[in-house]
Amino acid sequence: MPAKGSKPLEKMEPKTSGQEHAPAVKANPRLDRARKRIWTDLRDGIDLKSLARMDAEAARTEILSAVQEIGQFRGLDVTPAELAQIAKEAADDMLGFGPLEELLEMDGIADIMINGPKTIYIEVKGKIERAKIEFRDNQHLLTICQRIVGVIGRRVDESSPICDARLPDGSRVNVIIPPLAVDGCTMTIRKFAKEKLTLDKLVEFKAMTPNCAEMIKIIGHCRANVLVSGGTGSGKTTMLNCLTRYMSEGERIITCEDACELQLQQPHVVRLETRPPNLEGVGEVTMRDLVKNCLRMRPDRIIVGEVRGPEAFDLLQAMNTGHDGSMGTVHANNPREALSRMENMIAMGGLNLPSAAVREQIASAVNVIIQVQRLRDGSRKVTHITEITGMEGEVVTMQDLFRFEFEGEDEYGRIIGTQKSSGLRPILYERARAYGLEKKLLDVMAEAYA
Repeated sequence: MPAKGSKPLEKMEPKTSGQEHAPAVKANPRLDRARKRIWTDLRDGIDLKSLARMDAEAARTEILSAVQEIGQFRGLDVTPAELAQIAKEAADDMLGFGPLEELLEMDGIADIMINGPKTIYIEVKGKIERAKIEFRDNQHLLTICQRIVGVIGRRVDESSPICDARLPDGSRVNVIIPPLAVDGCTMTIRKFAKEKLTLDKLVEFKAMTPNCAEMIKIIGHCRANVLVSGGTGSGKTTMLNCLTRYMSEGERIITCEDACELQLQQPHVVRLETRPPNLEGVGEVTMRDLVKNCLRMRPDRIIVGEVRGPEAFDLLQAMNTGHDGSMGTVHANNPREALSRMENMIAMGGLNLPSAAVREQIASAVNVIIQVQRLRDGSRKVTHITEITGMEGEVVTMQDLFRFEFEGEDEYGRIIGTQKSSGLRPILYERARAYGLEKKLLDVMAEAYA
């Protein structure tokens, strides 16, 4: 394994004609020889079963001690700092996720994109950079991929070359391996920040104004049915997590996800996860199966991590049958498209319902759509808070409560804008009044409109 430099990241330089990126890490033949010798002796001499019985800190201390003994016994030409580095790499390989441990421990990284054993990129502050880590070879990367998916009882191999999984902290992982991935194992990690984001934090990051945040809090408190809409990497799951903070602790909440990544703070939460088919092609549990089963589990609210298929119909049914405050995310570029996507996903279930009936179901079920977007400067912002007002003929009608207004760019290319209130009286007013929030709702709207 190549040595890690003191700087963990390396900015991606633009390619010039006929040239490729420089290697992420410079080879050190002396250190490589020492590393191979130490790892060979470690494999032969250390008892992995006894390591597995220790806690993580004690196991790492044991590995460091063994590496130092090997270095002295072999008379290797390495410094104490290099021995400590080799011991850390060995411990990461034996106990964790290898070279990925370094990136997983760092704050500020949103995505880790592994395009093969020697090509790793990360996203920091909305920009893609080259990471200074490498795997030894494709087999090393495959072993780490299998370890990650194996933790939650899934598998990835030639017979099942695509897998969705999660890390212990809830970070989402997608793995695709040869023969489908031509250039070697490919893994994408949507990393969760160690510090849980809140609406107040998003206000600090200028993703929204304080008034816009207050409106979202009111929506969470008064049990409105919500769709969070946005593109890939726009912050839909983050927004859903923020919304769930304003649910009552006395409510029974059931979540349905492909890989559990929601981080709810309430005490009464049941988390459900889909399951892929086994080797014989049976045993699959789909999102639709989970949502249907939710209805038999006495939920107060149902939260679907991502609505992407026929389960859209079952979620709407739940919203319409007393499970107020249910929520989900959907991929769409604006609120109107979010409704069209819901309509198309219901059609995927083969229900053969008339379009007018489907739209009427959507209009009566969904109260609010919160649109989040990643802008061209890499920032993520709330661009719309839109409520569904009803039907006009066969068209679902809606009105914006808040809308992001673009004002320009600063000298660094960062987008300047703010969320402005439409000044319209919300249909949500009646629901807010039932929870004693009608005055706060009108005050927030008026202040943001001024």
